[in-house]
Amino acid sequence: MARRPLVMGNWKLNGSKAFNAELISALKAELHGVTGCDVAIAPPVMYLAQAEVALQGCGCSCSGKGVVQLGAQNVDVNVQGAFTGDISIEMLKEFGAKYIIIGHSERRTYHKESDEFIAKKFEVIKKAGLVPVLCIGESETENEAGQTEAVCARQIDAVINALGVEAFNGAVIAYEPIWAIGTGKSATPAQAQAVHAFIRGHIAAKSQAVADQVIIQYGGSVNDANAAELFTQPDIDGALVGGASLKAPAFAVIVKAAEQAKA
Repeated sequence: MARRPLVMGNWKLNGSKAFNAELISALKAELHGVTGCDVAIAPPVMYLAQAEVALQGCGCSCSGKGVVQLGAQNVDVNVQGAFTGDISIEMLKEFGAKYIIIGHSERRTYHKESDEFIAKKFEVIKKAGLVPVLCIGESETENEAGQTEAVCARQIDAVINALGVEAFNGAVIAYEPIWAIGTGKSATPAQAQAVHAFIRGHIAAKSQAVADQVIIQYGGSVNDANAAELFTQPDIDGALVGGASLKAPAFAVIVKAAEQAKA
């Protein structure tokens, strides 16, 4: 089946009111007329309100609603209560966030988030009717030890074991080799495709129908120079973009490359 690509910008801990206004304005201009690729941005959570307003009247048709969609970089498993500093899925939903990134290697590493905890976040997002973007991927040491497939399978199986394979209906997986995030290194298109094919096959072993529709993005130093070749691979359905998403012209090149490759 034809899967509609998704290119999502993860701004990480970057942005300011002035920077965001300038970037979103430039994105609206650069992406005007895009029709064949879904697009989302995930600014820091305190800027969601600003981004929600700024994206109104986007004028492009890069998503089903005719606007660049909003995402968030994290969510808590609790919906309300005495959880100082946490942000609930209902709060994110109220500010228009659709795609919620979970399991990013930076959260796994710096905040010690386990596969099981991430699976709980996945469940919270699905119950709210939003789209989880589950980040998976191996470290450089694991890659060199030939453990890439085992690591990816373990991280996917945490969700399958908790929720069933059907949880991946309408969900997104972002394969991000940790050794390629923010390093300037990127997997070759063939390397990335091999892992993406494994991921799809691993899900297909439980359900071919679920595997056929799940969006599998590549992430890890995706930029305007390497995106087009990555997107020609049959199992790469777009990208989760870090640094390049902070530059409107570069991000637009990536979006348009995805649109063209999957046309």
